[in-house]
Amino acid sequence: MPWTASYYPTAMKHLPPAVRDKAIEIANALLAAGRPEGQAIRIAIARAKQWAQRHRT
Repeated sequence: MPWTASYYPTAMKHLPPAVRDKAIEIANALLAAGRPEGQAIRIAIARAKQWAQRHRT
């Protein structure tokens, strides 16, 4: 089941909303590509944090 802004992994609970949304987007893409759920969550959080660093305003 894909994650949404209102239904997401507990590990994403403390992320800022914009970073969480990006992590959800990345995690859903990783799941669709066949990654295991736990791995998708870890990778998505790390990549979303990197994305946030590059897109600071």
